[in-house]
Amino acid sequence: MAEHGLCLFALEASRAYGERIAAHLGVGLAPHEEREFEDGEHKARPLASVRDRDVYVVQSLYADATHSVNDKLCRLLFFLGALRDASAARVTAVLPYLCYARKDRRSKPRDPLTTRYVAALLEAVGIDRVLTLDVHNLAAYQNAFRCVAEHLEARPLLVAHYAARLRDDDVLVLSPDEGGIKRADAFREALARALRRPPAFGFMEKRRSGGVVSGETLFAEARGRSVLIVDDLIGTGTTAQRAARAARAQGAAHVYVAAAHGLFLAGAGAVLADDALDRVAVCDTVPPFRLDPALAARKLDVVDASGLFAEAIRRMHEGGSLVELQAEPG
Repeated sequence: MAEHGLCLFALEASRAYGERIAAHLGVGLAPHEEREFEDGEHKARPLASVRDRDVYVVQSLYADATHSVNDKLCRLLFFLGALRDASAARVTAVLPYLCYARKDRRSKPRDPLTTRYVAALLEAVGIDRVLTLDVHNLAAYQNAFRCVAEHLEARPLLVAHYAARLRDDDVLVLSPDEGGIKRADAFREALARALRRPPAFGFMEKRRSGGVVSGETLFAEARGRSVLIVDDLIGTGTTAQRAARAARAQGAAHVYVAAAHGLFLAGAGAVLADDALDRVAVCDTVPPFRLDPALAARKLDVVDASGLFAEAIRRMHEGGSLVELQAEPG
């Protein structure tokens, strides 16, 4: 690696994740300063020269006990702008979890297209590229940005995690709604290669109107099988819970969940504790700080994606291929 050209920052809210990426790369995090001012204003600046450097900034955009999503986004924007003003040769925003990615279409008249607006804000401060993991709608993400929008898939990590557990099971891969069928079927194909046999496939009926979710039909045969529910994100967890209960009602032997991101919002703890679910696996893009630690230890597996981000950064810096990085063994 041309280490003299690469510079990796992580804002304080994502420092622990940035340190893990840096360890995989064999580099240290570049120093920076973050200061708070009256009325909630703040500043962040690099403490090392970035002139003519290839700069990467890690910031996962989820709310926590200290900062809201909007706080983190604003801090990131100002820091990226400061890097561009300091003559960085290239600036890449590394966003393990991208906020507002689910608001990518108008579901009601005059709805905002917030995904596109976030992209416009990032581009306005001069970034060259953005890198994230498993957005809700890949086409909407790619179309929202005019700069280079790189995207990593959690699927290989989650398939590897579950392949050992399900090696001897009769497996059904299940999408919790019709909108996730393509995602779940791609997971099924990858799992088939890992298991060297084809799992069954199905989906759950789901309708949403005025914030109310309905639909109870399970289009699959779950009896006696280990059911693996595949989704991109767990919010409150009710979507996965509905599918899990339907599978159990059909006689499923076990029910597992695989999702790229685990927000675990209000009520998710009760969902995770539901006996319908055996275990849930998510990547580490959002730490499970909202869950009771004892419950998380009993039901939750957190899969490390920091090495994937590190290798993507390495390849982006050296001109390597992210397509080959994401290629799964055939």
